[in-house]
Amino acid sequence: MREGSLEAPTRFPIEWQNPWFWDQAALDKEMERVFEICHGCRRCFNLCDSFPRLFDLIDNGPTGEVDGVKKEDYAQVEEACTLCDMCFMTKCPYVPPHEWAVDFPHLLLRYRAVKARREGIDFVNAELADTDKSGRLGTFAAGLVNWVTDEKNQAARRTLEKFTGIHHGARLPRQAGETFEHRAQRERPPLNEAAPAFGKRKAVLYATCFVNFHNTSVGSAALSVLARNGVATEAVHPACCGMPKLELGDLEAVAAAARKVTTELLPWVDQGYDIVALTPSCALMLKFEWPLILPNDPAVLKLAQATFDIAEYVVDIAKTEGLADGLQPIEGGVTLHLACHARAQNMGPKGAEMLRLIPKTRVAVIERCSGHGGIWGARSENFDTAVKVGKPAAQAALKNDTSFVASECPLAAEHLLQVMEIAASEQDGAHKPKPARADHPIELMARAYGWKEPS
Repeated sequence: MREGSLEAPTRFPIEWQNPWFWDQAALDKEMERVFEICHGCRRCFNLCDSFPRLFDLIDNGPTGEVDGVKKEDYAQVEEACTLCDMCFMTKCPYVPPHEWAVDFPHLLLRYRAVKARREGIDFVNAELADTDKSGRLGTFAAGLVNWVTDEKNQAARRTLEKFTGIHHGARLPRQAGETFEHRAQRERPPLNEAAPAFGKRKAVLYATCFVNFHNTSVGSAALSVLARNGVATEAVHPACCGMPKLELGDLEAVAAAARKVTTELLPWVDQGYDIVALTPSCALMLKFEWPLILPNDPAVLKLAQATFDIAEYVVDIAKTEGLADGLQPIEGGVTLHLACHARAQNMGPKGAEMLRLIPKTRVAVIERCSGHGGIWGARSENFDTAVKVGKPAAQAALKNDTSFVASECPLAAEHLLQVMEIAASEQDGAHKPKPARADHPIELMARAYGWKEPS
């Protein structure tokens, strides 16, 4: 392996079940080793706030080297990491199979896990990470939840900020009054028997907690597109994939989620169904993170091999069987943000590929970070940074001047639209972006087929 080679990055299993993983002295030694490499390279200086924080700690320290950084200050670097994987996937020349074997995100995940085991996870963060629990409860009082969490309701949001640490200005997901699982039972679009893929595929939509409890229209659009293409489809949500708990370093909880979801999804695979995840973070968990956390579990590995991201799946249909007729142009074009966790799946820009299947439709792609990083960007201590990081992407979207803005990550799309609104207001105080809402690419694909979201 030589520096700068074109070999694909590879990852080692996360050895959280070995005692050495939890040894603080061994962890500190590995942190120092990797930070030394980062200090000598600095290629990632503009990716996120973790690297500027690291380099400032080094440059402002007594020696100007990593040995001058206090071990307790390593937490400042970890706190800025969103586990987006972009340093590993797109920037670092020293990832495996390079002999230096740098995996910055998984190193900080280990740091977070050791800290969580030593200090515990506080109640508020644990509750925020229990997305299934909050989602199910929220469906019973969706109107009230949406009123309280609306960023325009400053009185309620400032009270919420005091107790949860969620910034009063951060735009939060809307709560659906009905789960996608239930909606899918009502909405059974007819299968298009004339479609090239009819009779050749069947799929299970892994709803994900975000689509199941918040943006059910993403799932409805996916059902519509697949039915139009002759794919018999079911929708299920056994449980959350565990990404919110991974962000907290709770690896045992993630492993439990992997086992639970795998147990419920694998029988579908055995019946010949493909598993299609509706958000990229969840697809990433099923396809890559779970097999690294449970590398010796054959069921997890089998599920990973049967899993597709929704945009990846539609593109695969187009390439293998061909798409059904009927796609109409999207007037005004689309600005598509490439979500980090879609890029981390190492499958290519499938969202862009899918939208470019729509005739006479301009698709402008943005590869810069939206700044959100899951719940990270909504926290009080991070929101201003999330807006700052997202501004270059927002300004690029404004310059594109398209009628629609989309991202495969619904949180990134909504945050990008909010930062576009902020950036536009700073320019002249009155201008507003063209897009009225943030979309998932599958929603735009469905509309190009004539699907209409019920009002």
